[in-house]
Amino acid sequence: MINITIPEPDVTILKQKDPQLSHIYGFTDFHLITRENGGFFAFYNDKDELLFVGKARKLRQRIKKHFEDTVSVMKNHQEEVTKIEVFVNESPLERELYETYILNTRQAKYNVEKVFYK
Repeated sequence: MINITIPEPDVTILKQKDPQLSHIYGFTDFHLITRENGGFFAFYNDKDELLFVGKARKLRQRIKKHFEDTVSVMKNHQEEVTKIEVFVNESPLERELYETYILNTRQAKYNVEKVFYK
């Protein structure tokens, strides 16, 4: 088996219980997620269980889309997300490898593509 070292997240944002500021599904720190860079991201629930892993050329736009889109695999599970980890990485190949490795080794609950552990 290959062994890939997963980097520490560049940004971690947590859902606020009762946000006083403008927010997206309880997250008030979306501005901390880069608008210009690519990378990969992970959604967790309140038990720190991995729900979903994704990759994007533009991180903030893609992450927000998971909360706004009606066709996302997360559309019925958006309220479960309490933590978002963001990893900046401009290499499309590395993003693909990290996404596939993480969602299979940590068994992401809602990913349906690239799943080899079921």
